[in-house]
Amino acid sequence: MIEAAMIWNEPNNKSHWDPEIDPDWRLFAEMASAAGAAIRDVHPTLPRVLGGMSPIDPNFLVNLAGRGVLSHLDAVAVHGFPLDWNLWQIHEWPAKIDLIKAVTDLPVWVSEVGISTFGAEEVQVWGLDRTAELLIGKVPRIHWYSLFDLPQAWGATTRHKEAEGSSYYRHFYMGLIREDGTPKPALELFGDYTPHMGLCQWFHFEDPRLDDAVRWMKRLGVTYLRTGLSWADSFRPGALDWFDRQMEALADFQVTVTFCFTPEHRGIAPHHTSAPLDKTEFADFCARMIERYADRIVPLGAGTTPAQSLGVLS
Repeated sequence: MIEAAMIWNEPNNKSHWDPEIDPDWRLFAEMASAAGAAIRDVHPTLPRVLGGMSPIDPNFLVNLAGRGVLSHLDAVAVHGFPLDWNLWQIHEWPAKIDLIKAVTDLPVWVSEVGISTFGAEEVQVWGLDRTAELLIGKVPRIHWYSLFDLPQAWGATTRHKEAEGSSYYRHFYMGLIREDGTPKPALELFGDYTPHMGLCQWFHFEDPRLDDAVRWMKRLGVTYLRTGLSWADSFRPGALDWFDRQMEALADFQVTVTFCFTPEHRGIAPHHTSAPLDKTEFADFCARMIERYADRIVPLGAGTTPAQSLGVLS
């Protein structure tokens, strides 16, 4: 069941939004506002969440607020990887959340947090334990990234790939399960923290790991999940068949569905990070997907607003 719609992914990160095309996020703000309004037009209560900030930057949120974006949202999200990519220490997590709470009254989610096993698998065990200690009870949603390692042959969605050095290769070791399907030491520990912690698992187009993911999540006691429906993938032959299969497979979980990735032929530049030529096309995609899966949306309790629902989820 769908519990929320997330608009984009890491919009203040140059790996997911091109700063050369949109240096002040004006185009992003217009696109996100249009998407939020379109989602509300087709569903009166579905919570709308701003794609996770990476880096965690209150000034970015103030910028969007000044452009009117937050009036089309019910929550905001942040991403943090202090043991791999961020220039801050893991014990700073509560302070990072408070930075965002200081500039918005909307609920704050952690929609991606994780620890790679690039250096040692034991680091992930310690990092998971410490992350849970710092964040459970602090925010209503914690999506651990991720269940599976990224297969080496697939490539990570970044701008400069191998030129990024170890920062690039860490992408392939974020899972609780290795590429060959064997569990890492942190896997069973993760089960100790469900259902308070959920997962973020991106599924590639026609991903062969989908059914295995469902089995593992049920075994671990996972109740909520964040994944994506790619605007770019929607132009592939058979896209709707794949989207239907993915959403049907995930029907037993509370799913935050993330809408993102510009089709090359619909961007100002031919790249998934580009602002679209027409902001309404992305909004229309979001609306179509919500309409298509409306019968799978978690109903809110009587008298509960989307923001209230997102703020009290456990």
